[in-house]
Amino acid sequence: MAEGENTAAGNGQATEGNDQQFFVQKIYLKDLSFESPQAPDIFTRDDWKPEVSVQVGNNATRLSDAAFETELTITVTATVEEKTIYLAEVQYGGVFTIKGFDDATRRQLLGAYCPTLLFPYIRETVGDLVMKGGFPQMVLQPINFDALYAQHEQQRAAQAEGAADARPN
Repeated sequence: MAEGENTAAGNGQATEGNDQQFFVQKIYLKDLSFESPQAPDIFTRDDWKPEVSVQVGNNATRLSDAAFETELTITVTATVEEKTIYLAEVQYGGVFTIKGFDDATRRQLLGAYCPTLLFPYIRETVGDLVMKGGFPQMVLQPINFDALYAQHEQQRAAQAEGAADARPN
């Protein structure tokens, strides 16, 4: 944001002389899945050291002129010797009011800021699921959604440039 701009947050009220608004309308669990295909046999092994992978997915949808939904999906897969020990997938959604921002700023809010707000909910849910599945605590490490968004925008620009170069003149 440019210096001197103010953003109203939380109460939905625009500041004097500024019509930009950002606030959270709702955060909710949208989808939840946990599988443990090797149970109970895996619990009898003394020496298992799983390899854990984390995949992140993010999607935004316009609901109305000023309302948007952002979905954040985290999939955690633990494997031992190429066998899946557990798979936890959690998707949270949020409805956000975003009004008065230019397109680039709105995309950045939806692609980085909103997922950052949703992440703590997913972190807690994944941790609970894994522990309730009988496994050691799983703590998701922080994710830099600003960096992921910047990387996505670079890829999008490169694809657009490649498509422009491929068009006949």
